Amino acid sequence: MFSNPIFIREALTSPRQLRHYLIRSGYVAAVFILIFTAGQTILGTQQIQTVTIGEFARLGNLIFQIIAFLQLLLVLFFTLLFSAGSIAQEKDRGTLILLLMTELKDRELVSGKIQSSLLIVYVLLAASIPVCIFLYLMGGVELSQIIWMELLCLMTVFATGSWAGLVAFWREKTFQTLAISVLGMVVFLGVVELVVSLIGPQFGGRAWIAGLNPFRSLYEILNPLSLNSGLQVITVSAWPSFVSLFVLGIALKAYTILRLRVWNPSRSVYKSTAKEETEEAVIIKEKSRSIWSNPVIWREIMTKAYGRKVFVIKLAYVLLAGFTLWSASTSNAAAEGVLYLGVIPPQGLAFAGIAWLSLMLMNTQAVTSITSEKDSKTLELLLVTDISAKEFVLGKLGGIFYNSKEIIFIPTLILLYLVFQGVFSLEGFLCTLLGFFALMVFAIVLGLHMGLTYDNSRSAIGGSLGTLFFLFVGIAIFMILLVQARSSFALQLQSFLVFIVVGSAALHSVMTHRNPSHALAISAWLLPFLTFYAITSFLLGGTLGVLITILFAYGLPVLSMYIPAVSEFDVALGKTTFDKG
Repeated sequence: MFSNPIFIREALTSPRQLRHYLIRSGYVAAVFILIFTAGQTILGTQQIQTVTIGEFARLGNLIFQIIAFLQLLLVLFFTLLFSAGSIAQEKDRGTLILLLMTELKDRELVSGKIQSSLLIVYVLLAASIPVCIFLYLMGGVELSQIIWMELLCLMTVFATGSWAGLVAFWREKTFQTLAISVLGMVVFLGVVELVVSLIGPQFGGRAWIAGLNPFRSLYEILNPLSLNSGLQVITVSAWPSFVSLFVLGIALKAYTILRLRVWNPSRSVYKSTAKEETEEAVIIKEKSRSIWSNPVIWREIMTKAYGRKVFVIKLAYVLLAGFTLWSASTSNAAAEGVLYLGVIPPQGLAFAGIAWLSLMLMNTQAVTSITSEKDSKTLELLLVTDISAKEFVLGKLGGIFYNSKEIIFIPTLILLYLVFQGVFSLEGFLCTLLGFFALMVFAIVLGLHMGLTYDNSRSAIGGSLGTLFFLFVGIAIFMILLVQARSSFALQLQSFLVFIVVGSAALHSVMTHRNPSHALAISAWLLPFLTFYAITSFLLGGTLGVLITILFAYGLPVLSMYIPAVSEFDVALGKTTFDKG
């Protein structure tokens, strides 16, 4: 890997960028803010001299569990995003064909593109080691747990990057690449858990199959007593998972190398070449199709703008949603009436996961609908036509809603099913449905906004999906910490405010990256505070107040992003502002 020219170039150039420094330093800063918040939650306002060793150990163990789970989730997300996005961008720009024409061997090209795109992920893993050592000094954490957690994350990056690289070299469209990567990973984890539950503990290879799910292995690392009983010496090990993920990554990468020249160049290149060769000899009159008054929405709906295999993505989504709901409904937790965080039933948690996946897919489709136009140089052609900014934006929105109709319909159908099952009341159903629609519109408009304001496709996709991802991960962490601090919430309000202010500043910098406005600034700073209020109201049993807060918190940024986009192309693209004229 270290002799690969593609990786060497990335290793020499990427660390010089300001973005690279901000990501790794921001990650460490966010972790320390999380440590401070959790410390205030557990210890409160106690003087450091009065804190016992046991309380320090309890704090260190809780923080390590949160950081370990969060880090594994982050490396999965970043690996899929960076690996798939980097290769898809090469395809959209037409530079992958140039790489295929060089003297690079297939294994050098595949390994170089995958590993170079994951350089920042490896740096984040390295940056987390000193933080974990700090927690080790606090107590409650063994050094072996830290080592195996880092190794598990490292091997997860390797296997996930190989999968994302396979999909990226296989598919042509960026949306298909990202969607299949995410759905494929989630389906794979579900299949692993299904197989593990069917084969039983007496099967000899059960540990190796179960090791393919890094979350299961992480749980065993964080809870070593779950595998050790009696008077045996407690050991922490994740060898089955380490080996299984390594073998899986090698197999995926080997298959990608074998199929690289078969998949690339794509069939569209051969079709266009054949058409050019026969165009002079034979003139074929093709029947023209009538185009609607808005040609943008006609193209989005009536043509294969997002690729030929979109139905596969939708089918996988439907099967995954059905399996998730079935698993939650038939689980022991549902039979025993368990409420997560004191208010969420297992079926509700399953709906939340499906809804989050739906929002991520719609956001992906929105941002890639713009970045694909930029990379293929067709957006510049639209700028010189008679199409107005309003027609363009509304056409894109209409196409996204139409192509995502199954992704919108399935969560709605699940909510209706839960109402008939008595899990949700009618009021809860209406509030949840309207809240989901509000978040859906926010996710779509955010994707369009990021695609229009960022020149670099990789930055646009990363900023859009990253904003949505961190927003909901932050909500989950907040809910966990709020439950921990329920008895002394007023005393820990200061630590929560620090977390919220940092999140507001990050959201403001992303949303006002190129075309700042007062409306965007106000909405960016208000959104985390209002979301925090909605979370606390929800945990206290509120419904209507939560809905009104969500509608205002996410409706204001939607208007702040939508109105400039439909006004003028130059404003939407960040080439000018209303102040400059």
